Amino acid sequence: MTVLETQGLAARHAARALAVAGTARKNAALEAAARTIEARQGEILAANAADLEAAMAAGLRPALLDRLALDEGRIAGIVEGVRQVAALPDPIGAVTKMDTRPNGLTIGKRRVPLGVIGIIYEARPNVTVDAAALCLKSGNAALLRGGKEAFHSNQAFAAVLRDALEEAGLPTLLLDGDSCDRGFGGEGQAATRMEAFLEVLEGMA
Repeated sequence: MTVLETQGLAARHAARALAVAGTARKNAALEAAARTIEARQGEILAANAADLEAAMAAGLRPALLDRLALDEGRIAGIVEGVRQVAALPDPIGAVTKMDTRPNGLTIGKRRVPLGVIGIIYEARPNVTVDAAALCLKSGNAALLRGGKEAFHSNQAFAAVLRDALEEAGLPTLLLDGDSCDRGFGGEGQAATRMEAFLEVLEGMA
């Protein structure tokens, strides 16, 4: 079994636990994530500096360098975003429509978690946290694959998020393919190998 297939299987198991985690535990995990990012921003910024140095040496375009760059202000924005997600109403269990059929049968629509969501994205380390927070709030496991330009930044965020989830007693929902296997092939190969474990696969520029 490959590294990504192992991750996919772990995500499947995590999805089952996250689906029934409940609002209080999910919000506790999100607050733990926000608090841990604040406390470990020095570690995150050091990792980002390594990414920026490598990207500049590789001749990355200024617009992409700006996407990649983190500073204290951007870290604060990421933390605020996590707390905003925590403050949102829990979508799981909400009934969005209820109809009574002519035969008297009542049929409704209830929101439930999807399961495992895969997201592939480029040099945007903030997406690692944004996507993980939204997936957690909605009770879904996430398999996130960031671009190689943000390798160290994504690893740092992944470590912080894993620790926050462990603190809240929840399973890991973030498994970054680049973090575990830098030699792995392109996005198409990742999608092909992981599709058996995913309900949704989304790409972001």
